[in-house]
Amino acid sequence: MASHQRHHRSIAMDRAELFRTVRHATLNHARQLYHRLLSRLPHLLAVTLLVAAAQLFSAPPSLASAPRALLLWARANAALAAAACLGFLAAAYAYASSRPRPVYLVDMAGYKPGRAHEATRAQSVRHFTAAGRFTDESVAFQARMLERAGVGEATHFPASLLSVPVDMCLRAAREESEAVVFGAVDGLLASTGVRAQDIGVVIVNSSLFSPTPSFTSVVVNRYGMRHDVVSHNLSGMGCSAGIIAIDLAKRLLQVHRDTYALVVSTENITLNAYLGNHRPMLVTNTLFRMGGAAVLLSNRRADRRVAKYQLVHTVRTHRGGASDRSYGCVTQEEDAEGNVGVSLSKELMSVAGEALRTNITTLGPLVLPLSEQLRFLAAVLLRRVLQRAGAKPYVPDFKLALEHFCIHAGGRGVLDELERSLGLSAWHMEPSRMTLYRFGNTSSSSLWYELAYCEAKGRIKKGDRVWQIAFGSGFKCNSAVWKALRTVEDVRETTNPWLADIDQLPVHVPKVAPFAYDVDKAAPPSSKDDGHHDA
Repeated sequence: MASHQRHHRSIAMDRAELFRTVRHATLNHARQLYHRLLSRLPHLLAVTLLVAAAQLFSAPPSLASAPRALLLWARANAALAAAACLGFLAAAYAYASSRPRPVYLVDMAGYKPGRAHEATRAQSVRHFTAAGRFTDESVAFQARMLERAGVGEATHFPASLLSVPVDMCLRAAREESEAVVFGAVDGLLASTGVRAQDIGVVIVNSSLFSPTPSFTSVVVNRYGMRHDVVSHNLSGMGCSAGIIAIDLAKRLLQVHRDTYALVVSTENITLNAYLGNHRPMLVTNTLFRMGGAAVLLSNRRADRRVAKYQLVHTVRTHRGGASDRSYGCVTQEEDAEGNVGVSLSKELMSVAGEALRTNITTLGPLVLPLSEQLRFLAAVLLRRVLQRAGAKPYVPDFKLALEHFCIHAGGRGVLDELERSLGLSAWHMEPSRMTLYRFGNTSSSSLWYELAYCEAKGRIKKGDRVWQIAFGSGFKCNSAVWKALRTVEDVRETTNPWLADIDQLPVHVPKVAPFAYDVDKAAPPSSKDDGHHDA
């Protein structure tokens, strides 16, 4: 009886999911048709006026008499003429007010720490071991994770974690964050030539470190920004907060005219290294690294000539209301000994897959050709309505609509799964894999390192579309689609963080890359995989 009830609930949930899918697709198509109609409104009005004029002056004696004939007609039909004028003005106002303001990405800057912050995998294990709080089993576990994480030998740690003993205090955390934020913003302002006083919107996202005064206040104070600057500080929103910040900036730029928006994405490592022995929390030590990026957006039409990209779509998906499993798969908490860390559930990959499917259901109708949309809808009907057991889920071919993919470098497991599920090639995955290899998981800023990689490789051509995909706690999957306004040719004179390394990349990153470390201070890593996957 219980199994029968569960079966009925499953069918009901499938039908509800199908209804939401069809509703999302229908609403997206309706929005597209509405905006297309508004974009053609001036042409429709012009044609209507020409037809009316042709009927009114079907046989005019001369062109010179046409204005007089129009004036006589207007006097004879004053009410109709007034209604026509009011209708034309109303249509023109509706057209002007309903068109969204274009949002341009003028430039971006990724922060690259100095060589003093670089550490090999063996060095990172030795430093954590020297903290003296890990058991031999925890050290060996972290070494095994590093062998499989896809992280290279020159990722960056803050000075606070490279010192012995580690210096995990508020002062050190501020020093790390200020170095990253100021370094990225300084490079961005220098490359664009924009004055800080001309920026009208400032948004900073840092999930796990939210000091007082806020990061936005720190930026406003440092650069002497004007008193009416609109500022928002985002915290606790995970690795997808960079796209949330872009979406917020887009909405604010629809309200505030002719201005710039500065978006800064970063994360703090000093206060968020985990020094306990609870395995789900140890994984973050092997992935997260120091980094950050600054992005300058504009709604000034004059900036279209100098901007690199135009923002086409943002799609935000929040699965926190779907189930407690989604809500709790990434949490910051204390272990049994009181050590604070971020716990990653073994269900993370499954939850991320569900969030991605929901996100692309909304994004697909906005970017995919109609043929792909129909195939996707047909597969949904076969599986969920007609209950065809052999019908496989159809994943649309996004390569037909998008040239470049920037997938959050959360870990090798995430990248492997998205490469498989989206049917992407090694070339498409290269920016994400090389970002993970060279910089590690820099949280919400990883998307900008990936886009900078595409630019450094000379891949960005005018008209190309870039899809940024990010995942975050809660659980969220967020997307942004950009269109290149020009070919990005030479990045040698910019603040691109890849300039010193781009000629040596890509490199092959094996699924398991063993390394040796000081066996006197820690137990050697075993070759046995305990089944715990990286984020």
